[in-house]
Amino acid sequence: MTSHDVYLSAEAWLSLTEKHRQTARHWTVPSRQRRASRQKHPVYDFLFTYYPFSMGRLEQWHPGMGIALEVTENLPATLCGKHYKVSKNIVKLDPLTLSLKEIQRLKWIHNLLVLTQSRVGNYGCHGMHEWAMVYSGADIRHAESAPLRLSQRETDEIVESLPITCSHFDAYRFFSPAALGLNKLRPTLRSREKNEQPACLHTNMDLYKWASKCMPWISSELLWETFLLAVRARELDMRASPYDLRQYDYSPITIESSDGRAEYEKLQKAISRRARPIRQKLIHQLSNITALTSQTTDQ
Repeated sequence: MTSHDVYLSAEAWLSLTEKHRQTARHWTVPSRQRRASRQKHPVYDFLFTYYPFSMGRLEQWHPGMGIALEVTENLPATLCGKHYKVSKNIVKLDPLTLSLKEIQRLKWIHNLLVLTQSRVGNYGCHGMHEWAMVYSGADIRHAESAPLRLSQRETDEIVESLPITCSHFDAYRFFSPAALGLNKLRPTLRSREKNEQPACLHTNMDLYKWASKCMPWISSELLWETFLLAVRARELDMRASPYDLRQYDYSPITIESSDGRAEYEKLQKAISRRARPIRQKLIHQLSNITALTSQTTDQ
């Protein structure tokens, strides 16, 4: 334990572990139940299928870097992983266990977040990416659980009449083939670092993805902040989509109207404001980790 570490007694961290597990289960248990009964939720299930972070891992608690835990007689398996070190009745993360590949991944994520945070947001997309995905009826992804709220012809006419300026590669790659050429931008996997910007709903939703890829080096408390942000961003994403979600108690944001576009932009800005301090926390925690790894690799 160093002078910079924060010490948590067994009582304290066991309480945090259980609190986190119960909070996570509020979301994971219903999702498991739907999966078992082969039911689908067009809004929430996305968080457990699109993002490659299992529900079991979401329920696990990690203290993050710089937190020293009092050892108990039976340590949870999560605190006995390869990145944890036990010494003198203390268990904590050891940056010396990071492989070069893991260090490079953490540094890449840190750089992407810093670049995104430094940019001015573009609030002119109005959520058209979901409409472009169903253009020409190529693939109605949520047809089993949510119908389109307009006819296919009306949906296509809206796509053709409004500008599409999607900057997010992982949204753009799901456009229908006929809609790809309608986008003013051509985002690619290689150009992600040039295109990510803080107004983008999917960029802010993806803070959960990047946080999950940094586990266990960031705290579960911060991971949970990114998850809840992703939930709210996903709700806005789908309310502005061409799907009819009224049976799930979601009123549509009619981006085909000027009032709807204004409402979307207002809510998009609120998500962006909420995301900014969360992104900064993630940058800060990653900065501490990458600084330590730089010191050890330079020695």
